[in-house]
Parts: sequence; structure tokens; C-alpha cells
Amino acid sequence: MAAPPGAAPGDIVHLNVGGTRFSTSKQTLTWVHDSFFTSMLSGRIATLKDESGAIFIDRDAKLFSVILNYLRNKDITLGDVDVCALRHEAEFFGITPLVKRLILCEDLEQSSCGDVLFHGFLHPPNPPLHRSPSLAALEAELTRESRPGAVMRVPEAYSRGHSRNASEDFRPSHSRNGSLNFRQKGHSRNSSADLRQHSRNSSVEFLNHRSDVSLLFAPVVTTGEPLRVTIVKGHHNWIAVAYTHFVCCYRMKDPTGWHLVWTSTYLEQPVEKIAINAKVMTTNQDNTNKMVAMSAGAHVQLWNVAEDGTSREIGVFSLLVVVDSLFFIGSQLVGLSHTGKVGVWHAMTQHWQIQDVVPITSYDTAGSFLLLGGNNGKIYYIDMQKFPLRMKDNDLLVTELFKDPSGDMVTALSVYLTPKTSLSGNWIEIAYGTSAGIVRVIVQHPETVGHGPKVFQTFTVHRSPVIKVMLSEKHLVSVCSEYNHVRTWSVTRFRGMISTQPGSMPMASFKILSLDDMEPVNSYSAGNDYGPFGERDDQQVFVQKVVPETNKLFVRLSSTGKRVCTIKSVDGSTIGAFCVHECEGSSRMGSRPRRYIFTGHTNGSIQMWDLSTALDMMSKTEETTDDPGGPTPSELVKLLEQSDLSNSRSSTPCISPSPSLIVSRGGDTARIKASNLSYLSQFANGQDQPRGAEGGPLQPFLVTKF
Repeated sequence: MAAPPGAAPGDIVHLNVGGTRFSTSKQTLTWVHDSFFTSMLSGRIATLKDESGAIFIDRDAKLFSVILNYLRNKDITLGDVDVCALRHEAEFFGITPLVKRLILCEDLEQSSCGDVLFHGFLHPPNPPLHRSPSLAALEAELTRESRPGAVMRVPEAYSRGHSRNASEDFRPSHSRNGSLNFRQKGHSRNSSADLRQHSRNSSVEFLNHRSDVSLLFAPVVTTGEPLRVTIVKGHHNWIAVAYTHFVCCYRMKDPTGWHLVWTSTYLEQPVEKIAINAKVMTTNQDNTNKMVAMSAGAHVQLWNVAEDGTSREIGVFSLLVVVDSLFFIGSQLVGLSHTGKVGVWHAMTQHWQIQDVVPITSYDTAGSFLLLGGNNGKIYYIDMQKFPLRMKDNDLLVTELFKDPSGDMVTALSVYLTPKTSLSGNWIEIAYGTSAGIVRVIVQHPETVGHGPKVFQTFTVHRSPVIKVMLSEKHLVSVCSEYNHVRTWSVTRFRGMISTQPGSMPMASFKILSLDDMEPVNSYSAGNDYGPFGERDDQQVFVQKVVPETNKLFVRLSSTGKRVCTIKSVDGSTIGAFCVHECEGSSRMGSRPRRYIFTGHTNGSIQMWDLSTALDMMSKTEETTDDPGGPTPSELVKLLEQSDLSNSRSSTPCISPSPSLIVSRGGDTARIKASNLSYLSQFANGQDQPRGAEGGPLQPFLVTKF
């Protein structure tokens, strides 16, 4: 190609960018100093030329054309170009003036004050000082024995062994057949839990002494994120926040907002579960004290926390096995293990007792009742307010309520109590799921009290074990282990009771994709439960966290899967835990309770989001918007860029599919989920849903961090 008249041949530069040819002048490319082009044309960067002699640059041609037009005109037209991708290219080429403009555009779109749903920001607390138990014991001893003029010698080594005798009562359980008659108002917001086995260390002695000798500290073993929030739980206008080695409480005071009220001492073992009860009613109807509990391994620690921040340790108890779930039923603290042990601390007797039942695979609460699903296909219930009158051992009354017709393991459980009226009496409805993927609804009619619940409906739409089920006033929701596949039905009611005509009608089918870390911490499942959340007479939502390390959550309706909103942390920090909680309204006239999403972050902060406003905004625009539901393919790919996908439980990289997952049957290789990306391509390729060698589901894929 000949150079224009008056121009030297070296002034014309021919480029091949990603297969697209561009021609421009050297002056156009080099007016921005210290850029990629000045280095390339000066010879500081080695170049590769194609067959025509054009300099080859392996970058996106569409984005480069925008950058080249900016270099020509010093102006930019974005059109449908993604600003983030364009900024990335501008940074690669070192076009500093363009980078500054694009950063400003991004800052204007993403304010650090959040969008209309952002409700508040709580700064990280000051972590408690770490002292070894041996030094704390020595401090107490020196404080008692010290006197003026005394000479004290500090030993060089200390014994690190400690023990605490837990208050426990380990006696046989009782099983009695009979019907279930709930007389308590209200019901639990929590659906069945995932009671998985973990291997954890026992907790050690917790001491709380202070004096000048506390300047002697043990070596502190810190993690990469010592202020990472692992669990957030709420009750009324209080929230409890768990960090790796301490727990703190925030309280909402009208009209001054949220305040940090209490912080625990340093806890030697990592916190795995927490529970809070902000409505502890005493004999004199005093509600100034709150209960906060945490578990680490087999041990449970319980505090009494006053509204002014003062606290008293009630005790440290042992369940003898790992605590899988920890929660309050009224004023009773309950700890469950999948092995079948139930530990209860009773507020009136101040006594901790342990009882054996069958291995537990699911549970739910309703009023003062605890319902347990067993691996033997039976459903049991325990009334936490009733004990045998003529038994010296004072065991819990464990009553068998129902047995699954197929004898399958009860893996999910949900109880719905209809409003108590003079017409309907006490109508009890229970939905449960099994290891065979079956969902059943059982009911107890007022006229059949004494004969036990009867099967009302059966659904066989899942081919994998059911891991969650929720029965509410308007909907029945079930989730199986196949990529958290959700099926929903609309429930027809007559005078508050579930109707036999037509009963439950199919409504929606979708997936709540939520990838697990390859080696998750023991508290991850407790702090990142995706729901569904909400009162059972109100709209419920799923909160979808696609990958473990992300700053974004997708809030979706549990009934249809439609997206309510997208939450993105205002400071860009990773979300470590979250919960949905309804706070009481203020004392002002017309104030109503509002639902919020609390997100705990790896930098220790708590961010609050107004879910009530999001639901109101969605109801106004639902008819006119094309709802994307969960993350779109492009959003999902961007989220997966933050993680390394693996199809093997081994930390060593291997080929895909993993040889350990390949099972041969009759000479044919079974089709399996070779990687997470198969989720995006399995239907695009026209393939069937991948199944295991025996037709059953395979283990969900895993994700490891870079």
C-alpha cells in the first residue's frame, strides 16, 4: 500500500487486531505518552507480523475500534459497548485519559451509598484480645496471691489442658403413638435443615478475667480474614453476628438506629453455630435480658445479655457429639445432632439434658413443638413445655406421629398451622420430602384427633433426594439435590384449610444454583442458607449466592423463581454470610414491621437491604418487565470467573471428567457432570439431563478459590 503524498512510509501503521485490519498514523497512536503503542513502535515491545506485514495484536477488534476512534477524535461513543470491558482494554493499551473517563462513568453508576434498597452500614467491631486459657488462669492466680513487696515468678511453660464438666442428663428416650394437637399460635420461619456430619474439635475452657497481667498475651494465630462474618441471625430487633473467634450483638433502638451492644470474649475454637432469643420472658414478665448461644464441636456456650450490654455466662454444655443445629424454641435452647441426640436447656429449671432419638435427617418447629424426621421414615414430635409427671428421670416426651408408607428417609420437613377458628378447630398440615424424591402432604382433621395425620397428596416429580420443603398459606415449595432444583405448587384453601378440589396445582420449575467451596468451613452452611425465607402467610424468597466468594446476591420469589432484586455490596467486599429478618415497627402510629436482608462481609461490616421495598417495587413493575429470574448466562460466566471449577473432591488437578467419577456399565461409560460448565451447555447441546451410573444423582460439583 503506497503512502499518501507528503507522508513518510513509516508514518502509516497497519495493524491486525484479532483478525481485523486497521490502518492509522503513527501520530494518532502515540499522542498518549507511555502507552502500549509508544512502547511497541519504539521497539521496547517485541512485535509479531502477519503475512502482509501488519503488526498482529491478539485483542478484541470491536473494543479496539472504539479505542482507535478515541485516539483519532479525542471523543468516545459507547453505544452498546460494555463500559467495564472497554476500561479493561483501555488499561491494557495504557490509554490513561480514556481510563479516567471510564472509571468516572463506573463510579457514577455504582455509588458507595448504594441504590434505593440499601438501608444501612454497620462498621466492624473491635475484636476481643486473645489470651491463652493458661495465661488467663495464671492471671487470676497472681491477682489473688499478689501483695505489696511480694516477688512472683512466672513459669516459662504452662499446661494447656482444660476441662469443664458439662451439665447433662443422658437417659433413654420414649416413643408413644398418638395424634398431634397443636395449641400454640405461630410457627417457625425455618424449613428443614441440612444436618450433615462434620469432624470438629471440642471447645476449651472459656475464662473472663482482667487485670494488669493481661498484658501478657499468648501468640495469636490469625487467619487471612480475622474479621470475616461467618453467620448472621436475627430475632425481633436484635441481630447476632458470628466471627471466627467471637460473637457480637446489635440492637435497633428507635429512633437512633442500630447500635453495637455486646461483644463476647475471645473464643478458642471457631464458632460454628449461633442462636439468639430476644424475647426471654421471666416470671415477672421482664424482657430486658436476651439469650445468645454458640456451638463449637460438641460444646454449647450460653450467655445472658442485658440491654445495656452487660452479660453473664450461664454455662458451657456438651452434647457429646457434634452440634449440627442450634436454635431456641420459646425460652428453651435446643441443640441437635444427626446422630439422634437432642440437647435441651430449659429456662425455668436451668438444667441441660440430653436425650437419644433415632438418627435425625430433618426438623421443623411450630409453637412449642419440635418435629423430627428420622432415617427410619418416621416423623416424631416433642413438646418442649411438657414432661412426664410420674417419671423420675424427667425425660422429654418423644411421640411418633407418622410413618412414611414407603419407609423412605424423611429428608425435609415443614409444618403449617392454619388460623385457629371456631369453624376449623385445629387443622394441622405437614409437608415432607424423602430420600427417594417424593413429596407428601399429610393433614390432621379436627374430627380425626386421636387417629393421627392422613396422607393428603403425593408428588413424585423429583428424581433426587428432597433437601428442602416449605408449606405456606398459598404455596408448596420443594427443592431436591439436583442443582437445587425447585418445584412449586399453588395451594387452594377454603376457610383457611387446604382444599381437596383441586388441592395443589403445579406452578413453576427452576434452579437455585449455589456452588460449594471445595473445603468449606464448618459454619458456611449455617451462614449461607438460601431459604426460602419469610412468614408462611406472606410472600417468601430465595437468596441465591452462586459462588462462595462473591459480592453479589440474587433475591428471587420462592413461588415463581422471578428475580426480586440484585444485591451488590456497596464497598465491593465479599459477602461471607447473610440472613433475611423481619424487624418490628417503631412505636409511631402506622409503623409496620419491615423485612431486611443483612449481609455480613469479609471485612467485618454488616450491610442492610430493604426487602419490603424491593417486593413493593416488583409488584408494581411485574406486568411490564421481562424478568430474568436467576443469573443470566453472561452473569453466571462472570461469577464463575472468580472461582476455579473442579469436578473432583481431590485438590490435585485432574483431567475432565475425573477418572474417579467414571463408572462403566455393560461396556458403556455413564454420562456424568464433568464440570460446572455442563450446567450451561447440557441443554444447548440437546443432551438429556446427566445422571449417575445407576440412574441416581451424582454429587454436586465443587468450587475452589484461586
